[in-house]
Parts: sequence; structure tokens; C-alpha cells
Amino acid sequence: MLPACGRAASRSHMCSSEVFRARCISPYTRLGRLRPVHSGVRASSKDVDVVIVGGGHAGCEAAAASARRGASTLLVTPRPEASIGEMSCNPSIGGLAKGTLVREVDALDGLMGKAADAAGIQFRMLNTSKGPAVRGPRAQMDRKLYKQHMQQLLAAVPGLEIVDGAVTNVLLEANHGGSASANKAIAGIMLASGEHITCRSVVITTGTFLRGVVHVGSKTKAAGRMPSSDTENRSDRTAQASTSFSSARLTDKADAVAAAAAGTLAQTLSDAGFSLSRLKTGTPPRLAADTIDFSQLEHQPGDQNPLPFSFMHMGGPGWRPDSCQVSCFGTRTTAATEAWVNECVASGRGAKFGVDMLGVTQGGCIEPRYCPSLETKFRRFPNRTHHVWLEPEGLDSNVIYPNGISNSMEEEDQLQMLKTIPGLEESVMLVPAYAVEYDYVDPRELQATLETKRIQGLYLAGQINGTTGYEEAAAQGLVAGANAAAPEEPLIISRSEGYTGVLLDDLINRGTAEPYRMLSARAEFRLSLRPDNADCRLTPLGIQLGLVQFQRAAAFAARSTEIAHIHQTLQQVALPTHIWRRHGLPGRPDGGKASLADMLHKPDTTLEQVSAVAIQEETNGCDQVASMIADGALQHPSTATAVYDCFYQPYLARQQQEVAQLKRDEALVVPVDLDYTSLQLSGEDREKLSAARPRTLAQAQRIPGVTPQAVVLLLQMIKRHQLVQTVQQRQQLQVS
Repeated sequence: MLPACGRAASRSHMCSSEVFRARCISPYTRLGRLRPVHSGVRASSKDVDVVIVGGGHAGCEAAAASARRGASTLLVTPRPEASIGEMSCNPSIGGLAKGTLVREVDALDGLMGKAADAAGIQFRMLNTSKGPAVRGPRAQMDRKLYKQHMQQLLAAVPGLEIVDGAVTNVLLEANHGGSASANKAIAGIMLASGEHITCRSVVITTGTFLRGVVHVGSKTKAAGRMPSSDTENRSDRTAQASTSFSSARLTDKADAVAAAAAGTLAQTLSDAGFSLSRLKTGTPPRLAADTIDFSQLEHQPGDQNPLPFSFMHMGGPGWRPDSCQVSCFGTRTTAATEAWVNECVASGRGAKFGVDMLGVTQGGCIEPRYCPSLETKFRRFPNRTHHVWLEPEGLDSNVIYPNGISNSMEEEDQLQMLKTIPGLEESVMLVPAYAVEYDYVDPRELQATLETKRIQGLYLAGQINGTTGYEEAAAQGLVAGANAAAPEEPLIISRSEGYTGVLLDDLINRGTAEPYRMLSARAEFRLSLRPDNADCRLTPLGIQLGLVQFQRAAAFAARSTEIAHIHQTLQQVALPTHIWRRHGLPGRPDGGKASLADMLHKPDTTLEQVSAVAIQEETNGCDQVASMIADGALQHPSTATAVYDCFYQPYLARQQQEVAQLKRDEALVVPVDLDYTSLQLSGEDREKLSAARPRTLAQAQRIPGVTPQAVVLLLQMIKRHQLVQTVQQRQQLQVS
């Protein structure tokens, strides 16, 4: 049985379903249509300004961002109380690079970080053994709590209405202005009921529902996911394992409506000339917690001093989550697991992808590289065991999410596979693992605002653009919604300003042939794009564009003042080098005075060390340092940001030089016979470069999936190659 934490977490702060339903309109009516709530948004004769299609992570952020910028906004999704805030896959938010995206969404007054803080049941900072720039905040979610808090946040957004319905088509008209490349412009949408709603912008966020097909082994169903509500309804059935597949329980009514509507939308996009291809994702089985032997498993608690996602919760040290905190547990696959999975694959059992099931086959059916299925893991990495993390789905849930064993095997084969994993031998499978294949639009069809090049006023966000993950979807949704609301004042984030900018720039300029996941290695400016300073980077831009509301702006102003004061203290408090050396610290090479900020440039030098020396030596300004410590500032998020700024300051100039050098040297020729296996590259970089064989550095930079770090290594290799050639030529001249 899963060790309990005392499950009586308070629910008094939750939004009631009645309050949320009161905000939803069904059927849609034109009576009382909201007009722009902010001045400065152009007048419109349309029913609404912006329509958001879909209530997933991208749709929620798009709707809220559009309304925050003053546009009357309509979010259309079937059964909003069931679909909005749904976590279709893993019950977690954040991670490496992904946590930075969540912080960036929050910095622009988005919703995901606030909902995650309220619903988190375990918080951990990943990669703490490495520098702050590549760490990643991550938290386990209570699925029900996350959904309820997201709905509560949306219900509180002025200028936003929510319709219980499905969009089956977009209405177009001739483009009489705006984008010169678009012949058509958005005129409105059509609901499944047949009713038309006029608007000037539409944001499509259909996720995996665009001609989606769910595979459980060899059985299939047109859908974008299996509903988690089915898991909850069956979570008390622990007497026997689930061995039968019922199409009746594969998808609920809302998802069936969404799947049918998204199929029609896919055809509309195809008819309009958009390039569609096929991708695949998957999810593991859900297990009954009280049938797992946790005594065999690795215990993984959360952080003792957790950090929130939202900057709104960083007003001081000692933040504590609202919800009770739990542990996760780890186990591993075995040689028997690998043998059984390989046997199933060899026999031809399991799902079949890429067949002409729905008339869409171009581009194959490619799964995420960094979250592969169990079948792919054993094919790519034979004779290895693989981690399986057992993640609770909620405080009052008996459901466990076994992260790491996503597959599309037959149900009976999945049951046998579970028996080969320590701790899961007797586990009951509540819902089988499944895979989803779906359409996506080539993101090179988009502008930097996420508006399509073919149709003015049509924006795409989320998995429809070829990405994978809640966080990537949320970041795109916020950008698309903000720009749909006020296209004349676009929100454009550059690669040097945020991971969101890297994500969008990669998509619209390089495209993607596989589900795109954000990685820190993709960001050439990652030393300055830390999760802790996302508000410093982006909140001023949000304020300028009217995307950030007063409360957020005031909190940012207070935090900025704190950071500036700490910077000033660290710069002003200084000691001679000989005193630093007396305390075992290096000081300055020239023997002059070194401030606390100077000392924090040094590797393995902490704020605690230098503060202790300053106070002990009673140096000028030490009273300010002592005050910081007395106020608990050493654990304060603002202090951490100031310290990390000091730590990275010497490296930022070098980072800028490397990026500038790359731009200067784009025309450099790559040796034809280069052996990429000889370079210290990641597996993906090596694979992509070996397949493409770029002739120049510029061509290497444009290969989808090749990281800036790989291009820097390639540049260094070319320079060395040129140097060797120069030396050899000189030697030959001397001999002759």
C-alpha cells in the first residue's frame, strides 16, 4: 500500500463546480456578448474578438492571455468542467527546461504556475548538482486539484466566456489587408450545432485530437486520448486485472465530440493547403496503488524547502505548498522485461502505425525521441535496465502513474510485462497503456506570432505545431492568444530573451520531423535564461504590451527593488585580497580589494562563506549583510537571483562572443570526410549531422534537432582542421 501522508488536505480554497459551470454557456447565445474590457483595443463589429478552440494547456493560456490584453474572448470546448485543465498524460508539471517554460509563462501573468503551486503534492528541483542555469523545477500534481484550480483561475478572468461545444470549421473571407501573403482571412467559426460565430481571430489548440487514433494493442478508436475519469471510476476495482478492451469506455462523450470536430478541422486545414504530417505519443498503464509492493522500491521524497513555480508566491522565504506532500518511488525494468517485450514485438503483436487508417500517411508516424515507448527503448538501448518512477495521481486517488513504461502492446501482454518488474508483480492494471497518433501542421507555415502565413487571423498553438508536453503547449498558447488579441502590437520573444523564444524560433524556421521537446541544450543563451530570472527577462515586456495585470506588476516592482538592493550590497561590501586568503578564499589575482560580488564569481564559493567573513572582519557594510541574514534573505528567491547573476557574470561575455563568432563563421566549409562519431556530441546531434552531411556551418545550424552546442563544437573542430592544414602546407613549402 502507498504510504499515506495524512490525506486530509484542505479543499476549502477550491472552486466549486457550480461556480465554474455558471461561467459556461450552453448552448451559445449572442445575448450579452462581452466587448473589450480594456481601452486601446480596436472596435469590432464581430460577435467576439477572439475564439479559442480547445481547453487544454495551450487553450487555457491562450484564452486568458487574449482576455488580459482586452479582447472579448470565447473559449469553445466540449464539457468544459471535464476537459479544461485535464492532464492527459503524466501528473506532473515542469522538469529540465520545461520548468523554465512554466516560469516564463508565469512571468507573463499566465496561469500554469499558479495552478501548479496550488495542486502540487511533491516539489523537486532537478539537476541541483549542476549550475543554476540548467536546473529545473518540477512538481507532481493532484490531477483533480490541478483541474479545479485551472478552472477557478479561468472563471476569474474578465472578458472571457466559455462555451460547451465543438468547433467543426473556420469561416473565411477575402483578405483586404494585413498579411500580404495571406489570400484569406478569418471571419468566424462554425459549431457542431451549425451556428456561426463571427470573430476576427481564431486560435486552434486541438492537441492530439487532430484526426487522432488511440491504439491499445491491435485495437483502435478515433480519439485524442483515453479519459482519466475512466481511471478514477475503476480505481477501486482491485480484485482482478483488466484484461478486456471495451470501445465503449475508450473515450467519453466529450472526447468523442472533440475527435469528430477536430477531424473536420484537419480536412479544412488540408484543403487550405497546409502541410500535414503524422506524429505519435503514448502513455503507460495506470496501476492500483494498494496492489504494489512498495517495500521493494526506491524512495524518492520531495525537497525539504520547496520552491514555487509562480513569482507571485516568491514574496519571501519559507513558502509552503497548500496541499499535503507525498513521495514517489522508483523501480527498474529487468532482463525478463526486455525479453518479453522483444518477444511480443517479434511476434507481430501490438499496435500497427503508419497504415492508411484515416487517409493520412505522409511523414510516417514518429514518437518523441526523449520519451520513447518501452518497445523503442529496448530496440535502441538493448541489454539495459530502465528506470520506472511510480507517481501518485492524487491525494485521494488509488491510481499510480508508472512513468517510463509507455507502450502500445496488447492488454494481456502488458499484464505479463508488469510481472517482470520488481514491486509490480502483483499489481492490478486499472487502464492499459495506449498510444495516440495524430496530425500536426508543419510549423514552418507559421509566423513568429504563431499566426499562419496562409490565413490572416488564424493562429495555431500546442501539439498541432509538432511539440510534445504541457509546458511547451502552454508557452505557445500564451503567445498565440496574446497576439490574436492585439496583432498590431505583437508579443515576440527572441532566442536571447527566453526558452519560449528558442522554442518558437526552432519551430518556425527549422520545423520538426518528430515531437519537439524543449531542452536546455537547444538554447545558446542558456546561461542567462535561468528559471529564477524569468520575471526579470519577460515581465517588463508583458507590462509594456498590457499583458501583465496590476497585481503582478506591483509584485515584480517589489522583487526588482529587492534584487537591486542585494546587488548593491554585494558590490559595496569589499575586503582586501590578503584577508580573503587568510580565510581560505582566493581573492583577486592583482591583490586588490574584492567585493562579495567578485568573490561569488569563483567556483564553489557560496554566499554563506563570504557573508561570514565580512561579518567576522566587521568590514564596512557588514551590518547590511547581517541584516540580510537576520531577515532570512539567504533563503529568499530574490537573493538567489542576485547571487546567480554574480556567479554567471564572467561567463556571459564569453557566451555572447561564441554566438557572435557563430554568426560570422556561418560560411565555413565542413570537411566532407568528417567522422561525427569522433566528436563529443549527443546521440541526436550525431545522428542528425551524420544523416544530413552539411557542407557549411550555416547548413548545420538549420538542421532540425541539431543544438547550438553541437554547432559550437563543430566550429571548433573546423578551426582545428584549418590550423592543421595550414601547418601541413607550411611544412610542405619548407621541404620544397
